[in-house]
Amino acid sequence: MFVRMSRAIGLRLATEDGRDGYGPRLQDFRHSFATGRLVEWYRAGLDVSRELPKLATYLGHVNIGLTYWYIEAVPELLELAAGYLNKNCPGERP
Repeated sequence: MFVRMSRAIGLRLATEDGRDGYGPRLQDFRHSFATGRLVEWYRAGLDVSRELPKLATYLGHVNIGLTYWYIEAVPELLELAAGYLNKNCPGERP
């Protein structure tokens, strides 16, 4: 259904052989959600390491390590994380 809707609104173009083509997948929304949630937590000044188990649970992961695969290294997230580390771990740089 998602593929059909994506094609109907022009997000996916059919290939020459009539297949569904390339475009957004439902899985892509999970990546965007996970990354966006971390950005929001950093902006709010929360301790992201304490919040990650909540995200893992929401995504249905029994192991928090599986959640890291969903986090994308977007510039805003990297900047916020670096700022958090500089503020909270000032003497721990090499």
